[in-house]
Amino acid sequence: MALPVFVIQVLNQSEKQAGLVVTFFQLGAIMFRPFTGKLIDEFEKRYVLFASLAFYCVVSFSYLGIETFFFLLVLRFFHGASFATGSTATATMVALFSPVYRKGEGIGYLSVFTSIAMVIGPFIGLSLIARYSFTVMFSVAAFFGLLTFLCGNMYSLPLEKPKRSERNKEGLGWSKLVEPNALPIALCGGVLSFVYSGLLAFLPLYAKKIGMMDMASYFFAVYALAIIFSRPFIGRLFDRMGASAVVYASSLVYFVGMVYLSRVDTPLDFLLAGAIIGLGFGGLNPSFQTLAVMAAPVQKSGLATSTYFLSMDIGVGIGSLVLGIVAESTNYRTMYLLCAGIVLLIAVLFYAAMSRKRKLEAGK
Repeated sequence: MALPVFVIQVLNQSEKQAGLVVTFFQLGAIMFRPFTGKLIDEFEKRYVLFASLAFYCVVSFSYLGIETFFFLLVLRFFHGASFATGSTATATMVALFSPVYRKGEGIGYLSVFTSIAMVIGPFIGLSLIARYSFTVMFSVAAFFGLLTFLCGNMYSLPLEKPKRSERNKEGLGWSKLVEPNALPIALCGGVLSFVYSGLLAFLPLYAKKIGMMDMASYFFAVYALAIIFSRPFIGRLFDRMGASAVVYASSLVYFVGMVYLSRVDTPLDFLLAGAIIGLGFGGLNPSFQTLAVMAAPVQKSGLATSTYFLSMDIGVGIGSLVLGIVAESTNYRTMYLLCAGIVLLIAVLFYAAMSRKRKLEAGK
């Protein structure tokens, strides 16, 4: 999230170009994500994980050589590709290892650690550029890229690769790269990520506009704490009371948080908005991911996971571009108010997806 600041302050670009930095990352993820799900389901998972994390490590070090906006866009494309393969592989492992009756809780814990990383990263990044320089920030990011590769390959995965005769030999048509059963819920995740892109790409810039740049990193810290403390309860609630209770309540909370963010005028309001938004997102994202995996046969868990993440990649890519245009044409407060309205669409789409599921089950 510190990159938009780098684009504007160092590369002398506009808010629209800052949004493109996120869009190109998502473009790389979108193009590679579908193939990753197929590879994970059909080949030795440890090799897929090793290759993707090695690629990710190389890209992380490449940020130290950025001199032009064009090079940054190219690098962001490959960064997205490497992130897509690695995150899909690790998420599939969690989905497969979690027992059915605790799948919501298991994937929820993955979401907690993912959310912690997504929040601690901006916190560290924004703190480093405020106190040191972008070079220091990129150096620290490169170190974590190396750490990711080492930790990701520390243990051998206890899974056997399928026999060649069991692999799908019907080619790489689009129907083989997405899981149709996961698409309705994946669409909900896509809209969720569209809204989230407003934070991912523009929160530091919004904080600067309203005179709270020093609070931007703390916003994400509070956001993370809300997810961490609520996640165990939300996971159990999902498993015991069902997805609807979690999704509708979390949608309302997320809506309130985005409206509140669009109207903040004090540091306390700013941080409180982060807590409310974190609570809402922490309930929605793992719930949708769990439902997407559960909608598919177990042998297609990798494909279902990649389908869900693909939808989120598309949502963030489109959102960062569209919301960047909205922010440039109006202002950030209007942009976040628009995001709040879009949150309501998530609940509508979820209702439609669950209604469709019940009709299909009743027809069997």
